[in-house]
Amino acid sequence: MTPFVPADFVVPLRLEQPEFVIRPLLISDVVKDYDAVMSSVDHLRGVFGPNGKWPQGLTFEDDLIDLGWHHKEFKIRRSFAYTVMSHDEALCLGCLYINPTAREGCDAEAYCWIRASHAAELDARLFETLKAWIASDWPFSKVAYPGRD
Repeated sequence: MTPFVPADFVVPLRLEQPEFVIRPLLISDVVKDYDAVMSSVDHLRGVFGPNGKWPQGLTFEDDLIDLGWHHKEFKIRRSFAYTVMSHDEALCLGCLYINPTAREGCDAEAYCWIRASHAAELDARLFETLKAWIASDWPFSKVAYPGRD
């Protein structure tokens, strides 16, 4: 199996922006993450593809399992899920994901979402931040942004 990132690559652990902080998504973030998702169900449907139903029907337990999986995948460097938090960490604003891809000509794919209550002001800003961050700090030559580019 080909490693997703080189063994000597130092995975970024934090990116601070004026509007938010990006840091690894941890299993302990489940309460804030679930609140962000459940307050935005209609807004988020299709974020991972036009036929996607997520997060419809997502339970708290499902979210806990998902976050545990993301946390483990991050630790073993197979994919990278980050939470987007307010600076005081009181509110989960969204998430972003950097994953391996099977898309020809690409070496990764990335997704991001912002909770519905902040989408108008932050969605485009998060997406631009994600693209710039990957271009400057990650070892990928071509990244797909499904549903965005």
